[in-house]
Amino acid sequence: MAVHIQMIGTGSAFAKRYDNNNALIETGSRTLLLDCGITCPSALYRLGRHFGEIDAVLISHIHGDHVGGLEEYAYQMKYVYKRKPVLYVPAPLVAPLWEHTLKGGMESEEADSLTHYFDVYPLEEGEESELLPGLRVKPLRTRHVPGKISFSYVINGTFFYSADMRFDPDLLERLDREGIRTIFHDCQLHPPGEVHAALPELLTLPERLQEKIWLMHYGDDKEAFEGRTGRMRFVEPHVRYPI
Repeated sequence: MAVHIQMIGTGSAFAKRYDNNNALIETGSRTLLLDCGITCPSALYRLGRHFGEIDAVLISHIHGDHVGGLEEYAYQMKYVYKRKPVLYVPAPLVAPLWEHTLKGGMESEEADSLTHYFDVYPLEEGEESELLPGLRVKPLRTRHVPGKISFSYVINGTFFYSADMRFDPDLLERLDREGIRTIFHDCQLHPPGEVHAALPELLTLPERLQEKIWLMHYGDDKEAFEGRTGRMRFVEPHVRYPI
């Protein structure tokens, strides 16, 4: 079964031209939304898509550019589409997602937990799960902001999606040895890379690794870096890529 990824947005948390770095993964007639940031509802609209087409949502961590659109998603599913959506989330993020992010705006007399709005399926770190037919996902805890839990994903055993992470060449080398063929990697174009891999850091990787890497989560001046990314290429918004 063919599986494709299409970026709703490819921009950093502060990007205004490229929207938040969120994606649709399609397998057959089923669709998974990977992260649902602040710009996700409007970005989906501009793409000609809507929340009712989405079968499930997968979250990587609880920063606003990855979960800031979940409140609208939940309310649209409840009041517009009249169904309870499926939410996949790494087990350590289940409580923080409600307590630290959604509770303030969504708690009411009848709604006191994440499960009021979602069918919640916790994912275990390092364990592969089938989220949709033909779509297998394994969460890997990766380093992002100190003290904040963040996960990246191995998809169908050959594709790595970095969500947000600091430069980790040892992990990238291990993934290469384990058979990863394509890496979608967040990239801060300007150093220093304090909570994201910076382009100068990624350029230190051997060419065999660079050839597998597609850069995303970039700033609005991305065009100024065309031709300056070694063997790596930019992920373009709205383009469908095979997984």
